[in-house]
Amino acid sequence: MKKVLTTALMAVTVSALALAGCGKKEETQPAASATPAASSAASAAPSNNSGKDFKIGMVTDIGGVNDKSFNQSAWEGLKGLEKQTGAKVKNLESKSDADYVPNLNQFVKDNYNLTWGIGFLMGDALKTVATQNPNAKLAIIDNVVEAPNVESVTFSEQEGSYLVGVVAGLTTKSNKIGFVGGIDIPVIKRFEAGFVAGVKAVNPSATIKINYTGAFDKPDLGKAAAATIYNDGADIIFHAAGSTGNGVFNEAKDRVKSGKKVWVIGVDKDQSLEFGDEVTLTSMLKRVDNAVARVSKDLIDNKFQGGKVVTLGLKDDGVGLPETSKKNVSAEILKKVDEYKAKIISGEIKVPEKP
Repeated sequence: MKKVLTTALMAVTVSALALAGCGKKEETQPAASATPAASSAASAAPSNNSGKDFKIGMVTDIGGVNDKSFNQSAWEGLKGLEKQTGAKVKNLESKSDADYVPNLNQFVKDNYNLTWGIGFLMGDALKTVATQNPNAKLAIIDNVVEAPNVESVTFSEQEGSYLVGVVAGLTTKSNKIGFVGGIDIPVIKRFEAGFVAGVKAVNPSATIKINYTGAFDKPDLGKAAAATIYNDGADIIFHAAGSTGNGVFNEAKDRVKSGKKVWVIGVDKDQSLEFGDEVTLTSMLKRVDNAVARVSKDLIDNKFQGGKVVTLGLKDDGVGLPETSKKNVSAEILKKVDEYKAKIISGEIKVPEKP
């Protein structure tokens, strides 16, 4: 039965959990650091060793753990938990979907207490492994796997995307805006739908060009997609494309160097920390780090709930904008963002999940 996580259940604070944010069969570390608040909390809080007897594994999708985005945020959440509890954490990266089942099974075979599948694309594989190993505990981000030994976490991406759409609609000078998606799947369509709705709410005359690259791990495709959209006159692009979106930033940086003012809206993490304030207008935070750490901490505390489905939205601080938005977004526009946020939380505005 689907449940929505309330703020009370989200009372796993950054300080309490010390949270931050494709070679098969080997663990890698993310290239970028966690957000300042998360990383400082993790280093300041000594381990209480409550998880010293636990092993928690994480399998990435094809985007890889150093995607500067979704997978990296999940891994930072586990690394923060490791520092706080002493649990052993490890990741395995997947080069293709053929790696999903073997990687998941590797953790199960090695008697890990919890195995994570990160991303919608891993749904079928995780279902297979969960069914074949009913005594194993597993969890997934961005998909719902109906099994008594799996906890599923999804997000209301459309709500946070609506807010960055408000920012884009009120910031654009050209009245042309772009969206670059990765693979055309329901979770990415939620990003698109919310973003378009937010833009149109404040700027009905704006045009929005949509481009799906078909990949989460191809920065070159993201760069080409961004070039096409910028060439058509857009001055802002929102991407929801994993490491493919790195190419969107690279294209924007090239254009800024040549004297053109264009912006990118990042996704999942505060991507200004990686790509700089010169091109990052804001980001749509998706607190995968918090969600992965919370469910993993529940396991350590003997509170893991197999069969549970949790959905995190604005009211749960599961999605939103980073504090660094103040650098490039005016106070007037951020005030308008807060007004729309309140309307979404109250139910006055129902953000569409599909375009």
